[in-house]
Amino acid sequence: MPLVRSMSVTSLNGLPQWEDEDLPVEDLLLFEVAWEVTNKVGGIYTVIQTKAKITLDEWGENYFLIGPYFEHNMKTQVEVCEPPNTAVNKAMDIMRGNGCQVYFGRWLIEGNPYVVLFDISSAAWNLDRWKGEFWDASHIGIPYHDREANDALIFGSLTAWFLKELSDQLEDKPNIIAHFHEWQAGPGLILCRSRKLPVATIFTTHATLLGRYLCAASIDFYNHLDHFDIDKEAGDRQIYHRYCMERASVHCSHVFTTVSQITATEAEHMLKRNPDVVTPNGLNIKKFSAMHEFQNLHATCKARIQEFVRGHFYGHLDFSLEKTLFFFIAGRYEFSNKGADMFLEALSRLNFLLRVHKSDVTVVVFFIMPAGTNNFNVETLKGQAIRKQLWDTAHSVKEKFGKKLYEALLRGEIPDMNKILDRDDLTIMKRAIYSTQRQSLPPVTTHNMVDDSNDPILNTIRRIGLFNGRTDRVKVILHPEFLSSTSPLLPMDYEEFVRGCHLGVFPSYYEPWGYTPAECTVMGIPSVTTNLSGFGCFMQEHVADPAAYGIYIVDRRYRSPDESCNQLTQFLYGFCQQSRRQRIVQRNRTERLSDLLDWRYLGRYYMHARHLALSRAFPEKFEMEPNAPPKTEGFRFPRPSSVPPSPAVSQHNSPHQSDEEVEDEDERYDEEEEAERDRQNIKSPFGINAVPQEKKKQHGEYRN
Repeated sequence: MPLVRSMSVTSLNGLPQWEDEDLPVEDLLLFEVAWEVTNKVGGIYTVIQTKAKITLDEWGENYFLIGPYFEHNMKTQVEVCEPPNTAVNKAMDIMRGNGCQVYFGRWLIEGNPYVVLFDISSAAWNLDRWKGEFWDASHIGIPYHDREANDALIFGSLTAWFLKELSDQLEDKPNIIAHFHEWQAGPGLILCRSRKLPVATIFTTHATLLGRYLCAASIDFYNHLDHFDIDKEAGDRQIYHRYCMERASVHCSHVFTTVSQITATEAEHMLKRNPDVVTPNGLNIKKFSAMHEFQNLHATCKARIQEFVRGHFYGHLDFSLEKTLFFFIAGRYEFSNKGADMFLEALSRLNFLLRVHKSDVTVVVFFIMPAGTNNFNVETLKGQAIRKQLWDTAHSVKEKFGKKLYEALLRGEIPDMNKILDRDDLTIMKRAIYSTQRQSLPPVTTHNMVDDSNDPILNTIRRIGLFNGRTDRVKVILHPEFLSSTSPLLPMDYEEFVRGCHLGVFPSYYEPWGYTPAECTVMGIPSVTTNLSGFGCFMQEHVADPAAYGIYIVDRRYRSPDESCNQLTQFLYGFCQQSRRQRIVQRNRTERLSDLLDWRYLGRYYMHARHLALSRAFPEKFEMEPNAPPKTEGFRFPRPSSVPPSPAVSQHNSPHQSDEEVEDEDERYDEEEEAERDRQNIKSPFGINAVPQEKKKQHGEYRN
């Protein structure tokens, strides 16, 4: 049955239209299987949650998600309902009749997709039997002490059982597509294939198991991809059985996908299979977009961060908040993988440059990385209390001053300013000033750390000497908890915090995709990434001059650690040299890149993967020309017309610049005109299979 050409993805603000061979979704059922369905434990949760709406628009009632059951998640995120499909209902009833707890409902996210949730604990009594069946199918043994792997096997066995019962009910129509994410869902795919179920399978790895472990151990990973003894490395780390589950899932699937080209190269060496499709991660741009008000949102959220800074640095607030920039890094506490080590070293060098050039710019840097804590730091809480007390004092004096001024004006008199404030008012203000004096420096962390002496970030801060001194132009704040609007310290959600910052810095060494810089981009906040992150490589492919659009890409692959750190320092120093007007212009450009990351654009790669899986699983029903796959025309944002052609011209020789310079910039820049020119100048087609070749590994590559 040839696939019919009928569906088109709407052009997004100048992105080229794209037509694809539409699937007869009324004759198909799509299941996405992941441990993160309704279960927020990693970045895959964001992928599935944000992609649900665009997938539901395409598949309607024939789209289902499969995940593990957790009571708290079920109560807070799922609305229980009856399955609309009688075959799904019968398959669930059969499993319940055999002692397994299965739940069905709508996930309370945008789109409200259907979810099937399996209670792992209710089926744990089958573990030994299922281990035997899994050994017979794959010759992979799972040790009893690895609870995560055991849970993955139970979850996979339940998934395969469900799909078998479902396929028995459906017989030949509709056909089933099952998309499995990461190794925890892999056992289900392996069992489906070993039992020869009539299911088209897709497996997506968002990061290879062994790659993450090797990079965490500070091994020169990308230089030695073809030199690793994979089995030995996995065995030394006691994850050989997990690695075998992941590799077997990759080779059993009809279609194998990864999230970026850098991860595709990694998978080729670690898992011994080239991905069929690269499926970049997107975002639901509607969720993050603030229409044309994102600049106003930036100002509003920045003011809230400034209030926190006023309290945190009380007694040492001898810098202007109007000339203060807020940088941040956020994510899992992986000191080396996330690039926190290089970021701290670059901050030390930036501090030196700003002091040498006598810059009046101050940089406050936030590290939002969860770690073990006991509670809030008392000194930090005290700072916020003193700030609030000063605010209340100022308001009470202001009211008395205003009342006396009002009465004097009513009498037709000019008030004597020496008498308008009495001795009591002066005493109150003096006491308020004395209360802000402190003998110690502002703390570098907002919480009491469980293992302060061995914390990598704090130890590096001690080594480089960034203690928030008066002469330091770079101030550091470690916030070892995720942000929350209910926090008594910094009551802001993550999105609000990002909007209020000036620059996100993510110089990761190992980052298969990179949602943090992507989230910055769609909110119009410039960011720093690397050419070892999926996001950085994606932007290099699609944007002619990423830095002009606020995407600074550090070369961590072909430069030494010291050279990469110097490059990062120059990016940060150059950003500090920009005028306020230049930062506004750059934020406008950054926000325009958000269409690149919209699932309405990137969802096409998942569509192609599903088409390919069907053509391989059911070749007699679904045809796809092997030499002419459906093209995904890409594009490349050109250099903005208002940017000078030479990089040397665009950089200032000193941190200071004249007012005339800023005025000239205003005259040269027209936001609407430049945006329209971007839309018209989109060029360089980018096919779905025409992935740019990686640079060949050179002897000059470095681990840094």
